[in-house]
Amino acid sequence: MPFHAGLDWGGASHALCVIDGVGQVIVRLDVRHDAAGLADMVARLKRVAAPAELPIAIERPSGLVVDTLVEAGYPVIPIHPNVVKACRPRYRAAGGKSDPGDAFMLADILRTDGHRFRPLVPVSDDIRALRALVRGRDDLVAQRVALASQLRNLLEGFWPGAVAIFAAIDSPIALAFVGRYPTPDSASRLGEKRLASFMAQHAYCGRRSPADLLARLRAAPTGLAGDAEADVKGELAGALVAILERLVCEIAKLSSHIEHAVAQLPDGRIV
Repeated sequence: MPFHAGLDWGGASHALCVIDGVGQVIVRLDVRHDAAGLADMVARLKRVAAPAELPIAIERPSGLVVDTLVEAGYPVIPIHPNVVKACRPRYRAAGGKSDPGDAFMLADILRTDGHRFRPLVPVSDDIRALRALVRGRDDLVAQRVALASQLRNLLEGFWPGAVAIFAAIDSPIALAFVGRYPTPDSASRLGEKRLASFMAQHAYCGRRSPADLLARLRAAPTGLAGDAEADVKGELAGALVAILERLVCEIAKLSSHIEHAVAQLPDGRIV
């Protein structure tokens, strides 16, 4: 009788469910994400069926658990989260999520529609390293976007001009501007010559002239915060700028590393 399994990604542990050819649950496991837990998972799965005869569905096609299963010889089949979401109403009326329930659902989707999905193919260490780089960069970019939104919202409440002067608040020049002029008062004496000097100092490469940028700054609404509030919010803006500047720098380094790694691949030119 064929068997199928589903593994739902959790935090410190993962829910794994094995079903038979008619959808009956054979085994449920709570897989701990440590050496003993992974070894126990493989040992208990081998009691059910030989690795080659037990395909395992999972939403997230990477990580130590996936590597452990692939290394042990199990066919690991990634199923996109959108597919799982679309199937969820078929399995329970309420759309809530639970790890054991999703583990069963993944296994059953594999049982009924397994022919529609392809198992993971083992890849070289270089490709795995590149994937780790790309995932890490994506995570940092998400943090940059969130922090940039936080900075933008903060500035719009007391210093709208700092948001308006440059196109992107998380660009190096915009961050440098907020770091140098964190409050409206700090920019009260800013003129074209001083702004031109600032732009040259920070290698501004945009197409706007100092006069155009200054016009943007002065056309922005005036913040209504008092001096004390503006000073405090200026300090908060400076803290966010410091984090964002480091984050932008590290993302640029990772991007360069990724480009180099891709170029070293046999098909790097095609990629």
